[in-house]
Amino acid sequence: MILVGTSGWQYRDWRGPFYPEKLPQRAWIEYYAARFATVEINNAFYRLPERDTFVQWRERTPDDFSVGVKMSRYLTHIRRLKDPAEPVQRFLDHAAGLGDRLGPVLVQLPPNLKADPGALDDVLARFPRGVRVAVEPRHASWWAEEVRAVLERHHAALVWADRLGRPTTPLWRTTDWGYLRFHEGRATPRPRYGRSALRTWAGRLKDAFGDAYVYFNNDHGGAAVADAVVFARVAAATGLTPSRTP
Repeated sequence: MILVGTSGWQYRDWRGPFYPEKLPQRAWIEYYAARFATVEINNAFYRLPERDTFVQWRERTPDDFSVGVKMSRYLTHIRRLKDPAEPVQRFLDHAAGLGDRLGPVLVQLPPNLKADPGALDDVLARFPRGVRVAVEPRHASWWAEEVRAVLERHHAALVWADRLGRPTTPLWRTTDWGYLRFHEGRATPRPRYGRSALRTWAGRLKDAFGDAYVYFNNDHGGAAVADAVVFARVAAATGLTPSRTP
């Protein structure tokens, strides 16, 4: 199954293109979850929601809904992966409010953080085996076999990331599931993605994974929603099984 969604759902400029004009914002999560089977929560990176907030998201979404959650920047950008035990445990304690709605945890590293396989190994060791973790390094020094080995040892996914229709990461298969993020397309109107680029990515997923999470982070003007819909259709035509989209 290819779970297709967007990076967040609370964007004011989605009112009209996606959300009905008169639908109150407090009801958006139910509306979104009826049309998509997954979402990536980015605001946890800036401020970790309370456990009760995660509980509310669980209670307001369908049984088959999956929530990917971005790791707090306290670990990745402030501590820069050092001394991970407390921040990882605090994150897990809060996110546990999602129960079976908890999808993968996204660990996005700062662009100026150079490779430290030992620190990454220590971070990944803090997660229980049943929690899926995806890692998105953004400094070229991470593209080394030692790093790949760390990811493989912990069954963590290397995030496949796209910007302007091109991979920004190696297309490593480090575990049996994938995680793909679309940051910005080059089609018109920007930042949309063209069908050809989406078809190429669908083919790459088909060749590498049986299961994957796909999130569109090009939220401006509702581009993420529109591209997620097109991607699901392209993926189905490629022979993949995508989750529901509008």
